Amino acid sequence: MSGVTIVVPCFNEERRLLAASFWPLVEQDGFRVLFVDDGSTDGTPRVLREACLLLGERASILELEANRGKAEAVRRGLLAALESGASVVGYLDADLATPASEMVRLAGLVSEGGAQAALGSRVALLGLHIERKASRHYLGRVFATLASMLLDLRVYDTQCGAKAFAASPLLANALEEPFNARWAFDVELIGRLLAGAKGLPGLRQDGFVEMPLRSWTDVAGSKLRPMHFPLLGLELLRIRLALGRRRAAAAASLPSRAARKHLA
Repeated sequence: MSGVTIVVPCFNEERRLLAASFWPLVEQDGFRVLFVDDGSTDGTPRVLREACLLLGERASILELEANRGKAEAVRRGLLAALESGASVVGYLDADLATPASEMVRLAGLVSEGGAQAALGSRVALLGLHIERKASRHYLGRVFATLASMLLDLRVYDTQCGAKAFAASPLLANALEEPFNARWAFDVELIGRLLAGAKGLPGLRQDGFVEMPLRSWTDVAGSKLRPMHFPLLGLELLRIRLALGRRRAAAAASLPSRAARKHLA
């Protein structure tokens, strides 16, 4: 594999970020890690500098001027990764609830041409090691069902913090504007890719693939709490409206069926 950049959003991760756990990424040929410091107010900047010293030249830091939220940290990081020339970009939670080795597998699905977008999926199957609190699991299933209906996409898990994408003009366009969602930005990004943009047809459903993770652990200290789930519902409403406008603009920019037939 070559040209893979994994974005790791970080906000006040001083006590949770373990630099050595990112070795499986940087030891892969062509892989890079981009830590995005989202205006941390604790010792995270120091921890990230130490991490880069340990991991070497394949690890770097993008510092945001102030706390903008995970959605904006991921967006800025992915844009920086695309601008650097990466052919595959992705993002991974700093707590490594999804192990770095699983991120390697996920990026491999895209690098090897198996998909334009690969999504980590937390499915508790026999032989897999998925540790998740029951309350978060059931609330997550309700949210995932609503997200699947909104996207008209048979996706099991939109909120796993491990995803990879093939670099493309469509992806760059999908990242041009800040997300309307703070927590459910994953859904909005998938929706933007499906909707397309001016002069750019959206991805087909077969451009996406979900990869059941072999291991995932619910790490203490998550900033998304059960009390936030009602807010996620409101975010889905905002996303629905925003995607409706995006689909309409994209459709208006593409040739009509009659024009395509004439050109053919």
